[in-house]
Amino acid sequence: MVIADDDRVDGRYLEVHQGILSLLALQAPVAGDLRLVAALLHTIKHIERMGDQCVNIAKMIPLSGHEPPVSRDLLGALAKMGAFARSEVVQSKAAFGGRDVGLAEDLVRQDREINRLNREIFRSAIEIGDDADTREWAMHMTLVARALERIGDNAVDIGEQVAFVVTGLFREFSDSSHAASDRTDAAADVPRD
Repeated sequence: MVIADDDRVDGRYLEVHQGILSLLALQAPVAGDLRLVAALLHTIKHIERMGDQCVNIAKMIPLSGHEPPVSRDLLGALAKMGAFARSEVVQSKAAFGGRDVGLAEDLVRQDREINRLNREIFRSAIEIGDDADTREWAMHMTLVARALERIGDNAVDIGEQVAFVVTGLFREFSDSSHAASDRTDAAADVPRD
């Protein structure tokens, strides 16, 4: 059902995208309205990408086998990741609907936990043992974890659009291009006034 419904999500994305472009051409919005329209263009793309990640997860199910070897700890971590990802999506929707920058900024807190669980799942998969079937199953679960991590990142990106709509300035909530320790070290090198 998830895979089949992706075509509907893609179709809806194209429909809304075309409607926004028509609005830009016919209405020429300015100031806050233009920011909202620009943010909507970004937001619908992030929503469409979240749908794609759900499809990626759904495609992993048949690959894991009829009665796959499982690790309860790894499955528990995936369940937690899924709960956080769902919470982030719901929260990003509420932040956008309410133009709530504080709620949008709080997405980073949950996203850190998703990132931590993603690393934990990867480590667990590496250490899962020598049985080939179990290792293959664990590698599939790392792909599921990666898809959940991407859903969380897209929710944070929507939160950043909320801040843009409200303030008129675009900023990333966190610098995900560097590990936390790298950011701390880099900050220490910045001359202070």
